[in-house]
Amino acid sequence: MKLRRAISLLGCTVAGLVAGCGEQKTETERGRSGSSSKLVITAIPDEKVSDQEAKFQALQDYLAKTLDLKVEFSISKDYTAAETRFKNGEVHLVWFGGLSGVRARAGVPGARAIAQGASDPKFKSYFIANAATGLSKSETFPGDAITDLTFTFGSPSSTSGRLMPEFFIREKTGKSAGEFFSKPVQFQKQGGHVATAEAVQAGTVQVGALNFKTYDSMVADGRLDPAKAPIIWITPEYADYNLTAHPDLERIFGKGFIDKLQQILVDCRDAEVLKAFNREKLIPAKNEDFAGIEVVAKALDQMR
Repeated sequence: MKLRRAISLLGCTVAGLVAGCGEQKTETERGRSGSSSKLVITAIPDEKVSDQEAKFQALQDYLAKTLDLKVEFSISKDYTAAETRFKNGEVHLVWFGGLSGVRARAGVPGARAIAQGASDPKFKSYFIANAATGLSKSETFPGDAITDLTFTFGSPSSTSGRLMPEFFIREKTGKSAGEFFSKPVQFQKQGGHVATAEAVQAGTVQVGALNFKTYDSMVADGRLDPAKAPIIWITPEYADYNLTAHPDLERIFGKGFIDKLQQILVDCRDAEVLKAFNREKLIPAKNEDFAGIEVVAKALDQMR
């Protein structure tokens, strides 16, 4: 079965110099973003964008100081916008999910995944339920216990909030989510994983899937009561989030700049900077780390 072969691959995953003074700069040297001296960062909006902007300020300041150049964080309204802006060269460094990173790099030859959280090679999703359902944690997929309940994914393009939960639903039941659930499947198109957690806690929807990092951090800071929205199932592990660099950086800032940027990121131990990613540290990443995600995305017709 194609999907079963795909999950086995997931276990293995566990991707021009600035012109001199006085010279006329070409459009390529200026970069398609129109700036020869500014590094533009964005991220998939897997949380409230107002929270995201505040969290990325420390990263912006850190890179500006360490690299001695102008750095700007620019909000992307949704996952598709982050991918499109990267493909167009409007942004140079993006915090992608596994799926959005694979799709973005596929459209930009030379694009590189350069960093990921230490936990990202072994990521996982939580299925959570409103306490009123009476459901509790199970070591096996809850199956019949949730098939007639209301269910929500996160963003349609989320790896941990849609792609992999969909994959595991199919793996465990032999049906797509739309076929498995008797009621229409919902999506949280604004607010990402936070919105999923809040909807389940409030009882707006009975069951939802989201990434474990968001759930754990919301419990830790008091935004989510695990008694009101308990975990009912934890998926197997897979590779997920990553920082991806656009090849234009080599033309804008010089050969070797991406390697330099990668080293600065993985060397960072500033907790405030790392809050941008909700990670305690970053480790090196490469495109091949996400080959399993690409296999699953193709199997589920999620590449574009």
